[in-house]
Amino acid sequence: MDNQTNSAAGPTVSLASVPRPGNEPVLTYAPGTPERTAISKALKGLKAQPAEVPLLIGGREIRTGVLADCVSPHRHHEVLGRYHCAGPAQVDAAIDAALRAKPAWEALPWEQRASIFLKAAELLAGPWRQILNGATMLNQSKTVQQAEIDAACEMIDFLRFNVSFAAQIYADQPQNPTSGVWNRLDYRPLEGYVAAITPFNFTAIAGNLPASAALLGNTVVWKPASTAVLSGYQLMQLFAAAGLPAGVINFVPGPAREVGPPLLSHPLLGGVSFTGSTVTFRRIWQDIAAGLDRYRSYPRLVGETGGKNFVFAHPSADAPALVTALVRGAFEYQGQKCSAASRVYVAASLWDEVLERLSAVTAGIRYGAVEDFGNFMGAVIDQAAFRRITGYIETARAAPGASIVAGGAYDDSVGYFVGPTVITTDDPRFVTMEEEIFGPVLTLFRYEDLRVDQALSLCADTSPYGLTGSIFAQDRSALSQMERALRYSAGNLYINDKPTGAVVGQQPFGGGRTSGTNDKAGGAANLLRWLSPRTIKETFNPPADYEYPYMRAEIAQGDGDA
Repeated sequence: MDNQTNSAAGPTVSLASVPRPGNEPVLTYAPGTPERTAISKALKGLKAQPAEVPLLIGGREIRTGVLADCVSPHRHHEVLGRYHCAGPAQVDAAIDAALRAKPAWEALPWEQRASIFLKAAELLAGPWRQILNGATMLNQSKTVQQAEIDAACEMIDFLRFNVSFAAQIYADQPQNPTSGVWNRLDYRPLEGYVAAITPFNFTAIAGNLPASAALLGNTVVWKPASTAVLSGYQLMQLFAAAGLPAGVINFVPGPAREVGPPLLSHPLLGGVSFTGSTVTFRRIWQDIAAGLDRYRSYPRLVGETGGKNFVFAHPSADAPALVTALVRGAFEYQGQKCSAASRVYVAASLWDEVLERLSAVTAGIRYGAVEDFGNFMGAVIDQAAFRRITGYIETARAAPGASIVAGGAYDDSVGYFVGPTVITTDDPRFVTMEEEIFGPVLTLFRYEDLRVDQALSLCADTSPYGLTGSIFAQDRSALSQMERALRYSAGNLYINDKPTGAVVGQQPFGGGRTSGTNDKAGGAANLLRWLSPRTIKETFNPPADYEYPYMRAEIAQGDGDA
């Protein structure tokens, strides 16, 4: 007999009837392909008709008149649209809308909730694909390849796999005796509302944070990154087209100083789903802890934050494969991935070959406007990022013991362009080996072949982060040694591959230390964080006497002896 899912709000459903997910195929956008024609048309349409983006609260469009621009980082004078900014009053209204929508949404059988997100996946795989890809390319400066992997494929995967994970969770029920008692788990959503605070760098993450919580019966107030409002708005339109009821997800873009305090201080805050900087997540945690007495429940805090991701190359590593992983891992999407390769430990016997190959490849990388499909990179997200990243480059340029061996160019006259940059240092604790840069800057440190153990200790202890890492070796015993030594240094470890590109359902993503709570987006563990199970025991023949058998008097035997 098939396992059955359990829902307090509706009938059970066979697990076999839940659509079996598979990862969405990545389109190539090669010359002459239909998708290349379609994305070109979508890009022209988005630029020709600048959007006016309202708040979306309780299904209503709210226009505050406080406006900010959506721009292209690679052409920062180009305004793609304007969005209305929320303030405290609008955030309060969004919380009220989420709380009003909660009873009906929670009571809806989970299969009905799931159907909405499965339909959204189908729409995104079809007519919405290039709309969302185009918005991501223009507003977030992603190449078509990076947008396709993110905004289309990963978002589709999240929507489909989350339904499958939810079915598995609901089917997990306690054991029951053969008769007399029925034990079951009621998988409740969190009490109150969930605050989703999302980043600019992945459209799929921005969509998954509110959608995954909503799938499980929660209602959400979503604050998107101010530099990625356009794709967030398109996602809200997609969810509405799929049939998401009003008020389930409420969209409140605006400055963090205006939106954050009222969003996170309400007594019915049930949880925070966050992806962003370590500094911001720590501040959220501290603020919530300081005001803990105000909340009805302990708010559930889920955060994926920064990284200082390593690549460790053993003397037996294959140099060409290593260099390809470094280029893709460090420079794709301008290094603006929390998983991007940032610090590299290279055995001395490989050093010259790796530097020569890496310098040659880096020198040939093209970057510029993402509408030019010949470019490998676009621009960094905004002026603040440009200044921060170039500050690290200038620090390396001036520091003794550090050298810029490839790249190092930058220009913000048209767009916020930072060229791919390779730094070498003889100091394993040089600033670019320790601090998260979030840009296309890669630092290499050479260690002696006979001091692998010492180099592994440096790699394990240099950074406070623990997100991703790669180890390269052909020697199997060396791989085993590195896995053990770096066990707590990365929540996602890659062997002979770049430290980026986790796939939903294949490599659940997240890290520990100051990289977050390691709740593994893209896996069932993350969904469990948005549930508060209730155990129910039903007894069919309850006892009518409080006394237990051991309390009864002994039966007299023989001559009546006690």
